[in-house]
Amino acid sequence: MSISRYELVFTDVTGATRDVVVVERTLYKGSGGHPIYTDPTGIIRAEISDRGEVRVMPSGGHQDPAHAVRARALPEDGAEDPAGSGPAAPSA
Repeated sequence: MSISRYELVFTDVTGATRDVVVVERTLYKGSGGHPIYTDPTGIIRAEISDRGEVRVMPSGGHQDPAHAVRARALPEDGAEDPAGSGPAAPSA
């Protein structure tokens, strides 16, 4: 079973986290044959293998390729906040 959502963690050259973006699986596959995931804006697009290897794909001109990105699988049930602050509050 493939994972439908990941957090992409972008780090700088020192390994410090610079940004975290949640991406969801699309119906498309990349050149490596793995699913393509995208953020809600469509700006961040990445091919993620079943081993968690990430290849960020440019979605427009003048983008610098991301070199230090790792993928963290998110739970399917949505019980955890993507920001990692713990379980979501029950809805009223």
